[in-house]
Amino acid sequence: MTGKQVGSIDLSEAIFGIEPNTAVMHDVVVNYLANQRQGTQSALTRAEVSGGGRKPWRQKGTGHARQGSTRAPQWTHGGIVFAPKPRSYRYTLNKKVRRLAMKSAFSAKAKENDLIVLDALTLESFSTKTVAAMLSALGADRKALIVLAENDKKAIKSAANIPGVKTAMVNTLNVYDILNADKFIVVKDAVAQIEEVYAE
Repeated sequence: MTGKQVGSIDLSEAIFGIEPNTAVMHDVVVNYLANQRQGTQSALTRAEVSGGGRKPWRQKGTGHARQGSTRAPQWTHGGIVFAPKPRSYRYTLNKKVRRLAMKSAFSAKAKENDLIVLDALTLESFSTKTVAAMLSALGADRKALIVLAENDKKAIKSAANIPGVKTAMVNTLNVYDILNADKFIVVKDAVAQIEEVYAE
């Protein structure tokens, strides 16, 4: 937590040492963002806009173009053509694709030296100041993702107020958060869990 090196750790080649597959990572990120969409947008079609029941003028003889309703799309206050309606944007990707993307994201962070393994993250009390000082010592002043081995409420609450800092556990990790963070900080116990989950 002080930013000093206290030891070394061997990371699994199959998880942290593969050649990152950017196409697969892109697919998974697009999928993640699509699944986050609420899909609640809605507009009115010409059938749903109030008014427009009467033909505005007779069919022939006025010199105007023929019109059947003042709520047709070309009119002000008319309906929307192909109006968006509430729908789900959710779709799923194959498990093998998702796993490869996670391994690629881990490997990309390791390759770029943006992966920091923390021996332990111990907080005696809720303290944003302590976590901020730790991130500063680790050189992770900008966006950082801290991966915890267990649901540590003190660590989660203490990091919650720092802009750009996110905490996650191994079972809640996703490719988007890993790639979005400048520094990927993993507690030593969480590394073992990651290797266990993503081992072939």
